[in-house]
Amino acid sequence: MKLGKIYNEDCLITMSRMPNDFIDLVITSPPYDDIRNYNGYSFQFEKIAQALYHVIKPGGMVIWVVADATINGSETGTSFRQALYFKEIGFRIHDTMIYYKNNPMPQTGKRYHQHFEYMFAFSKETPKTFNPISETTKYRGLANMKNRGKNGSLDYEKVERTKEKKVGNVFCYSIGGGISTKDKIAYNHPAIFPEELVIDQINTWTNENDLVYDPFMGSGTTAKISQLLNRQWIGSEISQEYVKIAEQRLKEHIGKDLFVTI
Repeated sequence: MKLGKIYNEDCLITMSRMPNDFIDLVITSPPYDDIRNYNGYSFQFEKIAQALYHVIKPGGMVIWVVADATINGSETGTSFRQALYFKEIGFRIHDTMIYYKNNPMPQTGKRYHQHFEYMFAFSKETPKTFNPISETTKYRGLANMKNRGKNGSLDYEKVERTKEKKVGNVFCYSIGGGISTKDKIAYNHPAIFPEELVIDQINTWTNENDLVYDPFMGSGTTAKISQLLNRQWIGSEISQEYVKIAEQRLKEHIGKDLFVTI
């Protein structure tokens, strides 16, 4: 197989050629609930989940971005069923993160606007890599005692300190034309990741030269970000139309010597 390549085929075929315990991180958004049109291509969820378990290394992660369609007035619950199946076949539900959209498309009907999708973090055993994103926070506390008051009470000096803390598991991104990515060609695909989402997850769960796989590569965001962050990558995409979009998008980011045979 070659790294740095999008295979134009069903991801089950690609994974059948991979050895067990091969991939460090999978990050993907599958074609769930017929929300995305894949021109009649089928989505064999259970077989794909089982194949992912075999190719993921012990300590590796799957970031599975999914939501639910609303059909006949009810959300399908597909996201929860898929999460429980991953657990059933041996993965741990390491975290249930939220991908929050700052500017979602308005919706009609008797429900609030849908602002989020789930980002399930499935681990094969304990995650081997965790590089948490942190943020600066200020807090106020009591420092050393200054003196004892006339009535015998203790008088402490209040101080303000700054420290770093891990961010929460709700990740907020703005989306849309010119925001999710600056690559105009990517918008020929109907549903693209915000690049910042992929940057955050790859930085969190991998180190340089780790191998990232996207079984539904779409417009190529996972490949582009992996390349820019010095990760090895490989992808599958069953739609020839989408492969052409991704390859055209990647031309400016990928050198001639990228492909590595393994």
